[in-house]
Amino acid sequence: MTETPDTALERLRALVGELRLRGLAAVLDEELARFEKHPGSVTELLHRLLLEEARFRRERSLEHRLSEAHLPWPWTLETFPFERQPGVERTQLHSLAGLGFLGRAENLVFIGNPGTGKTGLAIALARQACLAGHRARFYSAQDLLDELYASLADRSTARLLKRLARYSPLIIDELGYLTLRPEQTNAFFKLMDQRYGRVSTIITTNLDYEAWYELFEKKPLVDALLDRLQHHCITLRIEGPSLRAPPPTAPEGEPPGTAKKRTPKRS
Repeated sequence: MTETPDTALERLRALVGELRLRGLAAVLDEELARFEKHPGSVTELLHRLLLEEARFRRERSLEHRLSEAHLPWPWTLETFPFERQPGVERTQLHSLAGLGFLGRAENLVFIGNPGTGKTGLAIALARQACLAGHRARFYSAQDLLDELYASLADRSTARLLKRLARYSPLIIDELGYLTLRPEQTNAFFKLMDQRYGRVSTIITTNLDYEAWYELFEKKPLVDALLDRLQHHCITLRIEGPSLRAPPPTAPEGEPPGTAKKRTPKRS
């Protein structure tokens, strides 16, 4: 018994569904109709179908990486207000966006006062890493330390550390004046030790390195932490205004942005 075209098409659709070729399935009928109207190379038809499947999988993979990264805001380097933050060198950040530091397993530490854009820049670089196929993960420092502490109760710390040690980059945001238990400090040091020399960590903090001794209260461990962290590290100190403050308004008759350049007259 000869198989009808409709039967063959149904079998093809069923096979595509069984193989979970969702991108291909979305364009299958359209491409077959196009092929019937304008017959051509079967190879070209297959190429178009597989290109669509590959595109679909890349998009789904990117969506998964961005979801897994838990980025709290949609910051990008294109949306960062460099013109309002003279403490940030635009060319240096765009160079970092090339992600060479990830390949070298270098760390980034942003040090600056609250509101200077540290978190926004860290998020922008993490998003760039996701776009390039890397697995990033954003944590506020307090949330990370709390999760490490909670893992002690069910003895899942080793499993958690193993998972956290794979992210590149791991963003630890607002490492500042926190109330830490000794167990949290020890688990944090173990995490940083496991990541040392293997993957990149991005830390934002309002504390310069000397103040970390007061934060963690364990000089030998802080010595070891800073030795590892700074061994392959780029430190960016942002000395500029808070971006949360409204931008200055230019006097009437002057173009926007000139107000901040005016200097007071001396008496």
